[in-house]
Order: sequence, then structure tokens, then C-alpha cells
Amino acid sequence: MMRLLLVEDDALLADGLQRALRAEGYTVDLVDRGDLVLPALAAGGFELVLLDLGLPGMDGMAALRALRQQDKQIPVIIISARDALDDRITGLDSGADDYLVKPFSAVEL
Repeated sequence: MMRLLLVEDDALLADGLQRALRAEGYTVDLVDRGDLVLPALAAGGFELVLLDLGLPGMDGMAALRALRQQDKQIPVIIISARDALDDRITGLDSGADDYLVKPFSAVEL
């Protein structure tokens, strides 16, 4: 079973995503702050990170850069309401594997 780390501070969105992903057979762990990403990943066992950008503690983009500076090769999909082309390019250039703009359907994810 694939284990995902969901990094999302919107409780309603996080709950909906967890339900949808678990229904598809994924194991989902949730953190709601950017500064909790690296400690969570240090515990190991994750195969994918779903990362919001507008987070308390540490912005998601900063968390992504910190993750990549530690040479963590785990795939990261940014999930963000920031839909400007520059935001998407910055996210991908910073090491994200994909960028999904909110709102999106669980099927698209």
C-alpha cells in the first residue's frame, strides 16, 4: 500500500482528500504546517508528498526547497490555489514533480 504525506492546513480540504485517497487504497498521513514536512519525512516510509504552498510555520515552497537541499528524491506534487504561470514555473523549478491548481477533482489527482 502506497503511503502519502499530505501537507495541507485547510481542515475541510485535508479531510476530503484523505477520504478520497484512502478510498483508493492509499495510506495518508497529514501535517498542517510547512515546518513539519522534514520531521515527518525523517520518520520514513512515504512514497509521495502532496504539498500545499500557503502554510503556517514555513511556506510550502520553502519546505520544498529544504527537502530538495537534503537531496530527498521523493516525488512531490504541489496542490495550490496559486494559479499564475510564474508560481507554477517556480514550483517546478524548485523541485516539484507536478503542480495541481485548486480546486481540482480527486479523479484528476
